[in-house]
Amino acid sequence: MLKTSLKNLLAAAIIVTTSSAFSAEITVSAAASLTNAFKEIASNFEAAHPEHKVLLNFAGSGELLQQIAKGAPVDVFASADQVTMDKAQEQGLLAANTRKDFVQNTVVVITPSNSKLQLTQLADLQQDTLQRLAVSTPDSVPVGRYSKQALQAHGLWDALAEKMINTQNVRQSLDYVARDEVDAGFVYATDAAIMADKVKVQFTVPLETVVSYPIAITQDSAAKALSQQFIDYIFNPESQAVLGQYGFSQP
Repeated sequence: MLKTSLKNLLAAAIIVTTSSAFSAEITVSAAASLTNAFKEIASNFEAAHPEHKVLLNFAGSGELLQQIAKGAPVDVFASADQVTMDKAQEQGLLAANTRKDFVQNTVVVITPSNSKLQLTQLADLQQDTLQRLAVSTPDSVPVGRYSKQALQAHGLWDALAEKMINTQNVRQSLDYVARDEVDAGFVYATDAAIMADKVKVQFTVPLETVVSYPIAITQDSAAKALSQQFIDYIFNPESQAVLGQYGFSQP
């Protein structure tokens, strides 16, 4: 009887040890516009791999880059633009040959759903009745960079400067418009879609570059194998379908 009990305890200890050896945790830092889609994908990943845990961190891509550069424990980085990921690569923050583009997006101008403004092009933002325009900080937020490039291409950046309300990320711009705190704002089409009852898309912003999102494993990741497994999971049909439901398109 005693031998049986010892055997059972030993078997249990082996199971616990084995489970611990193969369980891991990763932190994924992703652009704010990916919030809803990545929450769902991470939940699906954990359901398929219950021994693992995915921690999510969302902010403007530039802010996330700064966190990684300062030593934040991040395993996977997903940016909303190529420029930010280029900077990460130039600073040696990415694991070699892990960078891939996984979705595309578009930039739109939105207004509160009850707005009487009629906007069909960037020049319409000069209307006197439009006094407050939400634009994410272009130095650190990709959607702000895209917005600035478009306005500069049409000679409107300086002309609209006094109307601009700077935001920390695209979700803040979305919230400002949804709460009717600004008259209009630049966001991604995917962000506008999640608040279709509170905001109205006026037009798609013409851009010279494609809004593509890259993802990569960080150089200092302590769980590179699991990080690669998560990135691979992003590309499977189920995850791509989730991204498509939130308005993203395949690269």
